[in-house]
Amino acid sequence: MSQISIVLNGTPTTVEGGTTGTELFESQRDIVALRVNGELKDLYAEVADGDQVEGVELTSDDGLMILRHSTAHVLAQAVQRINPEAKLGIGPPIRDGFYYDFDVETPFTPEDLKALQKEMVKIVKEGQRFQRRDILDPDAEQELASEPYKLELIGLKSNASEAAEGASVEVGDGGLTMYDNINRRDEVVWTDLCRGPHLPSTKLIGNGFALTRSAAAYWRGSEKNPMLQRVYGTAWPTKEELREYQERIAEAERRDHRRLGSELDLFSFPDEIGSGLPVFHPKGAMIRMEMEDYSRRRHVEDGYCFVNSPHITKAQLFQTSGHLDWYAEGMYPPMHVDEERSAEGEITRQGQDYYLKPMNCPMHNLIFRSRGRSYRDLPLRLFEFGTVYRYEKSGVVHGLTRARGFTQDDAHIYCTRDQMKDELTRVLEFVLDLLKDYGLNDFYLELSTKNEEKYVGDDAVWEEATRTLEEVATASGLELVPDPGGAAFYGPKISVQARDAIGRTWQMSTIQLDFNLPERFDLEYTASDGSRQRPVMIHRALFGSIERFFGVLLEHYAGAFPVWLAPVQVVGIPVAGDFAPYLHEVADKLRKRGVRVVIDDSDDRMQKKIRTHTKEKVPYLLIAGGEDQANGAVSFRMRDGSQDNGIPVDEAVERIVRSIAEKEQV
Repeated sequence: MSQISIVLNGTPTTVEGGTTGTELFESQRDIVALRVNGELKDLYAEVADGDQVEGVELTSDDGLMILRHSTAHVLAQAVQRINPEAKLGIGPPIRDGFYYDFDVETPFTPEDLKALQKEMVKIVKEGQRFQRRDILDPDAEQELASEPYKLELIGLKSNASEAAEGASVEVGDGGLTMYDNINRRDEVVWTDLCRGPHLPSTKLIGNGFALTRSAAAYWRGSEKNPMLQRVYGTAWPTKEELREYQERIAEAERRDHRRLGSELDLFSFPDEIGSGLPVFHPKGAMIRMEMEDYSRRRHVEDGYCFVNSPHITKAQLFQTSGHLDWYAEGMYPPMHVDEERSAEGEITRQGQDYYLKPMNCPMHNLIFRSRGRSYRDLPLRLFEFGTVYRYEKSGVVHGLTRARGFTQDDAHIYCTRDQMKDELTRVLEFVLDLLKDYGLNDFYLELSTKNEEKYVGDDAVWEEATRTLEEVATASGLELVPDPGGAAFYGPKISVQARDAIGRTWQMSTIQLDFNLPERFDLEYTASDGSRQRPVMIHRALFGSIERFFGVLLEHYAGAFPVWLAPVQVVGIPVAGDFAPYLHEVADKLRKRGVRVVIDDSDDRMQKKIRTHTKEKVPYLLIAGGEDQANGAVSFRMRDGSQDNGIPVDEAVERIVRSIAEKEQV
């Protein structure tokens, strides 16, 4: 057989024609697929002359995706083994796992999931091969005649990725392929429409997988389509990694801000108000007030001007800004007001539409435009805690982190072209410093660039804006991750991504550079030479929203906020009722220093009081008995159960005040 030349993992190599990846990586059991000229392929694919070939390790991002996709196929096979009448939807890999949609008569129960997982274990142990084969559309339609959802995907082949989430793993541009699962007797035991690639064998799935839950899901994400049952799962290279993941999930559930918000009496979502519209209870409102007040002080120190704008506005404002052209689906329907009619029902005065505002920027532009501006006024930094309303679909509303009504800490900075880069650098430094003050310190940046299908303005302006943002982000020294097509319609943006206490990533602040809205609003300033010039506009939300940031911090701290943010910073607990007056005197000293303190002089036993307030995650419990009173002292009890006894009152007060001022976590 003739020799061919390939580049294998960066090294030029000569092999025989017809050589497969299985042969190339025969001694490397951790290689589960190939990347050939940048394209992922099955391990048993043949390489051709001139190919650039790399091995894909199971533990790599691509390897994990292939593992999870293959496990999704095993799930589907298990479902149809147990219920042959089940119809197949889509089964893509997702972050940390996979899902598969099924049309079945009754929803899956937890007992069903246990039975399915047991069946999956059998399939994995059978060591079935995943074998790809090309197929013509008519033949695929004939073979899949009993699978209506697969037939629909074949008909949508050229735009399947847009028509259905996850469909690109099954069909797309070009020819169709099927994957047969073949047992050790060379019998085809199951088949699915799929683009692949897959693991060489089900045996490589091992024991690092688990089914996690089931849920209802509309076919192709549309309420007009049938409701299917979606089964979720996760898959990892080893059992140990699966257990680590499950512990991370369990910890995340323990930290779920919705659960903690209820347990700690911080906020709620009354049905009478509506989905995604939270109310803050006294303790939650106190935390929020501290968050806002500190942010206000820092903004004043950094030269921001505070403004305020109404919650609703005429439709024309959002026509000018472009939101009604580009963002209408995210806005609440209009309110038609001011129309007047005669007794006969004839319109005597035309009404007009008002919208709840989804953004503050159009109103800030009107403030800038309200009078003449000079270059001496710039940069002008306008800041507002502005409540906005966005009509999120009910399926994506999620506590405080995805709400329909929320308050943005919104700033819009107007500057000259020459000031732009320095101002962006200053904004990014300000954002990072302030986030660190709230206890987040592990960041990377994401650069969102133009969506070619959804943008306004000149291409050259976009290129300049994107280049400037990239230079500023790079100069920060933080990791910069591209987000192609992720920009808003009016300009590119930098997003600050923060990792929390358990390693999850949250999008925090956004900094957007905008040459387009100043043009749409005809914003001008007088330059030093007397000419009229357009300002550059920088959009900046530091928290994103107060509500979302509150939820992130609540989960980051698992409810145990640092002393300065805790709604109740100190609880005094007398050993017996006789010592309550003494603790009230201590409390008075603390209140004079601005400390939030209460004395629990209820009839509960001391140990019950300690348990109650520890559960409420109060930073400091001050306990006093006869010896403490005689010595003018108190005993500290910390959230972790440790205790520091016999501390003189004045020293205790200073210790608490200092921990608040220095934003300590105790």
